[in-house]
Amino acid sequence: MLKLTFLGTSAGAPTKQRNVTALAVECLSIHSSGSQQQGKPKHSSNQNKKSRPWLLIDCGEGTQKQLLHTKLSLRQLTAICITHVHGDHCYGLPGLLASAAMSGRRDALTLIAPKATAKLLEAITATTELYLPFALDFIAIEEVLAEQGDTNKVSISLNDQHQLDIDITRLSHRVASHAFGITQTISRRILNTDKLVADGIPASALWGKLQQGEDVTTEDNRQLHSVDYVDEEIQRTRIVVAGDNDTPNLLSEAVVDADLLVHEATYTHEVMMAIQARNPDYDPMHSSAHVVGTFAQKMNLKNIILTHFSARYQNFDNLDSETPNMAYIRLDAESVYKGNLWLAIDFDQYMVDGAVESVSNQEGSQEENRVQYIGSARSD
Repeated sequence: MLKLTFLGTSAGAPTKQRNVTALAVECLSIHSSGSQQQGKPKHSSNQNKKSRPWLLIDCGEGTQKQLLHTKLSLRQLTAICITHVHGDHCYGLPGLLASAAMSGRRDALTLIAPKATAKLLEAITATTELYLPFALDFIAIEEVLAEQGDTNKVSISLNDQHQLDIDITRLSHRVASHAFGITQTISRRILNTDKLVADGIPASALWGKLQQGEDVTTEDNRQLHSVDYVDEEIQRTRIVVAGDNDTPNLLSEAVVDADLLVHEATYTHEVMMAIQARNPDYDPMHSSAHVVGTFAQKMNLKNIILTHFSARYQNFDNLDSETPNMAYIRLDAESVYKGNLWLAIDFDQYMVDGAVESVSNQEGSQEENRVQYIGSARSD
């Protein structure tokens, strides 16, 4: 279960209503204790906010100010992923790291980014005396992609039953740009108490051992195997968050089985064609809403969120207005895409639930994937 908070949805430069690109992804657990007895309720909504790790995808200028309007804490930030080195995606990084230091953070922080990002931080550290009292574990995208085999992936273990895998896909832009596929895997063991009672095994410490995967012996020398009384349930949630990109088809493999695609839609198709016609020597190498919608429809994606909008489009949604606004973007996508479509606004929050599969059930029962808009994160 992933909770998305859009901290910036403007392209290139901020507007009065939108900051530049940043997206927070909270990693929520479908249960609070790591294991569950059959029939007990899930506790995902009650999970302690201090125990919620989160990722930051891109960090445009002003991102740390945007965070002040949310309940997200820099102490729980687990990793920062930078799609590319354009300023509207990374100029906020030094300030955010400095604020994390001043807030008392001491735990190591993972940074997955282009090599040039390390040079940027080195220069700022040398010239401004930036001091970080925590380790910055830098992972260069170029080195991850250069590895042989199926290793375009960074794995982060949140606990023994909660795993994140972040895979990287090359995109097409004026500089090297990338998409991050984020797959959350949560497993849990569910003790079948009804079967235990039916088999005449009263509640005792043996129940806990069975639930933890241990085979046990009862007082009357009966051998009990954990596999006979414990069902394993796995929830996988996958989203793909793309950086600037003019060729959505590059994501064809990445979006297979994805619950959600988040992609830029800087212009309508008409405006993009007009920009290129005025200056054939300049290609902004962005996508239109029409191009993204066409790709999503072809791939049969159920859910897409568009973001990174040109400042020429005002926030309101009115197709009858002569002033370019979000209705223009929406119609551009809806003309070719028939799935669930959202246009992101700063502080919008979405909950993404992945499929739940019972490993012990040979039929592999699953819940329908779903994405839900849950309101604004802005606390003031």
